[in-house]
Amino acid sequence: MATSKVLGYLESRKNLTGAACGLVGLALTFTGVAGPYWPVVVAGLYGAGALIAPPERPALPDFPDPSAQLDAVRGDFEKLGGYLADVELPPAAADRLTELTELLAALLDPGWGAELLAQDPEGVHTLSRVVRQDLPEAVDAFVRTRWWTRLAPGQEAPERHLERQLGLLRDEAGQLAADLRETEARRQETHTRYLEERGGGGGNSV
Repeated sequence: MATSKVLGYLESRKNLTGAACGLVGLALTFTGVAGPYWPVVVAGLYGAGALIAPPERPALPDFPDPSAQLDAVRGDFEKLGGYLADVELPPAAADRLTELTELLAALLDPGWGAELLAQDPEGVHTLSRVVRQDLPEAVDAFVRTRWWTRLAPGQEAPERHLERQLGLLRDEAGQLAADLRETEARRQETHTRYLEERGGGGGNSV
């Protein structure tokens, strides 16, 4: 540990800047400017250089990029599919769940769509939240509440809440898909304007 700290300081900006200033002090000594006090001059310049040197910047944590995060979400979505297959839902809720999972599958499907999504960290976060938190929580809450409703009927049917939740999640995923489409549309329009401006700037002249 101590050896690594010493080696780290030797390679640090403070030591390198201080050493450069110390060399200036040695140059002054050889030219006779420093006189008999050259050790003090060299040490002083080294210390001054070490003080004015910018601090070391710690390396950033090596977090996975959005593309790797998307791969992890894709794997969790497959696990979620196995869980959902074992849950019995009312027909209306089952239909909404099918709509939602088909849209999620399309967004997570490898290909150009996934490449575009991997460039959108917020979009990856939205998908991750739906797959890992919102959707399993909605289904699990329905299963637990339905059991209690059978023991004490008379409350609002839990499938009503589930249907609304699945609809909201479907809207959220649909908005994400619309945003991605808008990104591609803007890209296409930008390229059209670029070609038009290039042509208008004399690109057809000889």
